[in-house]
Amino acid sequence: MSKIVYEKSKGLTEKQLSYCPGCTHGIIHKLIAETLVELDVLDRTIAIAPVGCSVLAYDFFNCDGIQASHGRAPAVGCGIKRTHPDKIVFTYQGDGDLAAIGTAEIIHAAHRGDNMTVIFVNNAIYGMTGGQMAPTTLIDMKTSTSPIGRSEALMGRPILVSELLATIPSAAYIERVSTHDVPHINKAKAAIKKAFQYQVDGKGFSMVELLGTCPIGWNMTPPDAMKFVKNTMLPYFPLGVYKDAYAEGGNA
Repeated sequence: MSKIVYEKSKGLTEKQLSYCPGCTHGIIHKLIAETLVELDVLDRTIAIAPVGCSVLAYDFFNCDGIQASHGRAPAVGCGIKRTHPDKIVFTYQGDGDLAAIGTAEIIHAAHRGDNMTVIFVNNAIYGMTGGQMAPTTLIDMKTSTSPIGRSEALMGRPILVSELLATIPSAAYIERVSTHDVPHINKAKAAIKKAFQYQVDGKGFSMVELLGTCPIGWNMTPPDAMKFVKNTMLPYFPLGVYKDAYAEGGNA
């Protein structure tokens, strides 16, 4: 009987990941790395790291990488893609980076139809800087800056990034997926691969929003954090394809 060996993707470096136990950034890194290898684009890919827990992402992906200022990754990606259109460019951003300080950058990248891929990790909190409330923090969710829970009357409801970007005419592909169990991780891989394939084919702006965990920021165990995604985040952030301009019957 042949032995099956599980190997680390060649799309990742040997650098040890810096994420907390139970954080799903590592899973998402793995899915991206496998995709870049499978599409045979690793050697011409440029990753753009954000400010946040994944600030060191350029150390983990086995491709060229660059660090952007907080929230400015889409603007940097636009500049790189327009000067080097043969490169595969992706930004890797959290909800504080993309949905707060970077709101203008992500909206206008989609509005321009920039032919690049955005990986958006939504864990409903600012992870690296101390667990503050993010634009995606759920109602009644406690954080270091909302110790009695997020109030709709004071802070409004959590922003729905995928739904927002899906209204932009030049956006090609927007999907929200999750990483809370294996079946959903497999679906997340398919979405990431499709988003990168759209870029390879020159179809324009694509974004995959991935619901992830922050056990430390949420003050939960890793298993409880996975349950929180399933039971609490999914009802407010429904999974699915929100825009696919090139689907059968879609308007390209």
